[in-house]
Amino acid sequence: MSDAGPMNTGAREWDAETYDAVSDPQFSWGMEVLERLELRGDEDALDAGCGSGRVSAELLKRLPEGSLLAVDGSEAMIAKARERLGVRASYLVADLAELRVEQPVDLVFSTATFHWLPDHARLFARLRAALRPGGRLVAQCGGEGNVAEHAAAVAGVASQPRFAAHLKQTEGLWNFAGPEQTEARLRAAGFTEARCWLEPKPVQPADPLAFVMTVTIGPFLAQLPEDLQRPFAEEVIAASSQPLVLDYVRLNIEAAVAA
Repeated sequence: MSDAGPMNTGAREWDAETYDAVSDPQFSWGMEVLERLELRGDEDALDAGCGSGRVSAELLKRLPEGSLLAVDGSEAMIAKARERLGVRASYLVADLAELRVEQPVDLVFSTATFHWLPDHARLFARLRAALRPGGRLVAQCGGEGNVAEHAAAVAGVASQPRFAAHLKQTEGLWNFAGPEQTEARLRAAGFTEARCWLEPKPVQPADPLAFVMTVTIGPFLAQLPEDLQRPFAEEVIAASSQPLVLDYVRLNIEAAVAA
């Protein structure tokens, strides 16, 4: 569950202001990915699922002679990112599964996004097409085993009749892939190098209700009438361990294209 970026059944809108306020875990993970990313400083980069632009701003600091294309499926997220990044970046509202860029880039960077897309083979093919020869993909997203206990609580609440009557889709809302299958998909998409690994990152949100409603259960809330959205979230929290601890598992991705 998210994280940041377009939901896997097509782009959806996000509460960008609240996300910006509660997404400290995602920001922290993004910074860890940035810390292991070696840059010259003149690369043309694409942030795939830029969200509100918190990590994008840190990436831009490392590209004093480069450029950044910030891409997200949510217009609200792009508006927040534009507010933060200004004219130093360019912007594109797009579903990553349909990504087309005018000019290829040296680097595709992404955090907390890919698990919202159901077809990783298609996703990686579009990202490969966006890269120049010698280009790199460096990313992190939810991986195999991510928020398993929380997902079970969500499924249980979703089965309650007052909610189930409104929920047309409850399965396949997240794509938590494993490292081996991800490496295979990357190579099939045309990446000549691929290395993936999992990393546990448990989180205890400071404001569980705001965090859950904004970050994890958006695909469910989008299907519910407004008067049932908060009750759904409250039931999910009540059905979870107390205090709420989300057993996040991050899938790290590093891949490259032949020069």
